[in-house]
Amino acid sequence: MTDDCPRHVLTMNSGSSSLKFSLYRMGPAESLILAGSVDRIGLRGGRFSAADASGKPLAEEHPDVPDHDAAMKLLLDWLKRDRPEHGIDAIGHRVVHGGPRFTEPQQITAELLRELDDLIRLAPEHLPHELRVIRASQRHYPSAAQVACFDTAFHRRMPEVAQRYPLPRSLWHEGVRRYGFHGLSYEYIVGKLREEAGAAAEGRLIIAHLGNGASMAAVRGGVSVETTMGLTPTGGLMMGTRSGDLDPGVLLYLLEEKGRSPATVDYLVNQRAGLIGVSESSSDMRDLLQRASEDPHAAQAVELFCYTARKSLGALATALGGLETLVFTAGVGANAPSIRGRICEGLEFLGIRLDADRNLAGQPVISRDGSPVTVRVMKTDEELVIARHTCELLRRG
Repeated sequence: MTDDCPRHVLTMNSGSSSLKFSLYRMGPAESLILAGSVDRIGLRGGRFSAADASGKPLAEEHPDVPDHDAAMKLLLDWLKRDRPEHGIDAIGHRVVHGGPRFTEPQQITAELLRELDDLIRLAPEHLPHELRVIRASQRHYPSAAQVACFDTAFHRRMPEVAQRYPLPRSLWHEGVRRYGFHGLSYEYIVGKLREEAGAAAEGRLIIAHLGNGASMAAVRGGVSVETTMGLTPTGGLMMGTRSGDLDPGVLLYLLEEKGRSPATVDYLVNQRAGLIGVSESSSDMRDLLQRASEDPHAAQAVELFCYTARKSLGALATALGGLETLVFTAGVGANAPSIRGRICEGLEFLGIRLDADRNLAGQPVISRDGSPVTVRVMKTDEELVIARHTCELLRRG
């Protein structure tokens, strides 16, 4: 980074009922100043919290937060009131879907917002909230530069054969293709792996981003060649509340034979499926692991999650023509040794051999010495990638 970057960059990562934020001081020595979140937006029991770079609490409030505009006002009023020394020079936003056109970060203009409005149909669970946050940011900080960083951009260099669905060619030209997501996380992991392991980042690599939303990506030469998610973030692996891949006939059956409305089916596959659908109790892997010994539904949800992940890992290794490095990241991937162990179980034929003690301790490398595949545990940092992209785009003018 150079000195002509914006000095203070605020990052925004918006979900359906949450808003995560981080504030960075950019320049030759980039540093995190503070981070936090507004949770339970639109629900009872809202929560605003912030902490400094060391984790020391700076704020803890429990206000009503009816919508994302209110969440933004709460955050930005707090920054102006309690942290006036940190003027906001630029705001970088995670935007989940860039469609077929946007393959790199973009400065936000009225024209870009109109194009993103047209993409809502491809990500109805995410884009509306992100666009509300962008527009609220513009109102509250009209002089700050605003930048969109797309979660799909990392996968836009996948081979066309990996992007295509076996559907009529006209649908490809209408944007119906496999986009992939979690790209900001994958980009961070590839960059960090270059720092820590050099040439390993250029080899045959699978990254397992396992959280409430979950996906995997096959990467070769630092470039995505295949991933589990497709047109929307609903596809691929089983997730906390999302079904992952389904036979299309299941959806037709629900619509035609069971008389479900499209909105009801959308809610089912995005909010009531996955871990919460199978367990009937929780979408949180920590809860399910605690209950698994006494609750057969919780145990089955965990088993199915690991089984679908293991199947996808094998398919991605095939797409790569082999495997040299496997990285587990995100909330579940980085913090649940039992899940890592169960996913890797039986994959010795691929060269995956875990060291049980290293895995339990969550060491940076959890594979046995001399294993053909190096298995790593790494924390991801999407917000830092957003801040860097924002800084670099504005530095270039």
